[in-house]
Amino acid sequence: MLASEGLTKLRMFCHTAAKNGYSWDWSDTCCIDRTNSVELQQAILSMFSWYRISALTIVHLGDVPRAATAGALVNSVWFKRGWTLQELLAPRVLLFYTQDWSPYLNHESPNHNEDSVVVSELERIAGICAQSITNFQPGTHEARSRLQWASTRRTTEPEDIAYSLFVIFGIQLPVLYGESAESPRTSSWRGSITARGCLSLGLGRRGVVVPQLFSCKCHVLSIPSAPARRYC
Repeated sequence: MLASEGLTKLRMFCHTAAKNGYSWDWSDTCCIDRTNSVELQQAILSMFSWYRISALTIVHLGDVPRAATAGALVNSVWFKRGWTLQELLAPRVLLFYTQDWSPYLNHESPNHNEDSVVVSELERIAGICAQSITNFQPGTHEARSRLQWASTRRTTEPEDIAYSLFVIFGIQLPVLYGESAESPRTSSWRGSITARGCLSLGLGRRGVVVPQLFSCKCHVLSIPSAPARRYC
């Protein structure tokens, strides 16, 4: 993304937040110093909680046109990224905006998580049931299903597909880029998940979770609601 495009997007984000009645906002595209390992680790481990406690989460889908009809979300790259899984599941209040920052389907809904048309579409695209979309709780229960949610998503760095799942499974571990998929620490967190989900888990080279199932008997632009400081 060019600097001018990024600035325009940030301005439109702030404008949209203001239209919804908010004066304080936080954007994950510019408010995290990725060159600072300590700040990056804190952000990765805290991102889910930031989205969860936000008064409103705004998702801009730059590849969805304004005139889009129901079903258009299936072609958006947003649903193919590893990190956006928690951005979908964490918020209590979520609004999707199209390429020109119009509400998706022009629905003037205060919360797309309560819009039956949008939620039904999200179920089909993400393969996640409505209950999990609207009231997701982290943990290692239903591990098989949660790994399947991530199985079609991609990340730039191979490690990120695992790190993006830490909060989904309620796991708190240090973030160490360059770590081998077969390291003791990686094997440990992988084991804590697979023990509950009755499956083995492989980490693909291109940043994709590869559930390796075997026979068994069981089965991401946040607005703080009460900010203590200005983030941007």
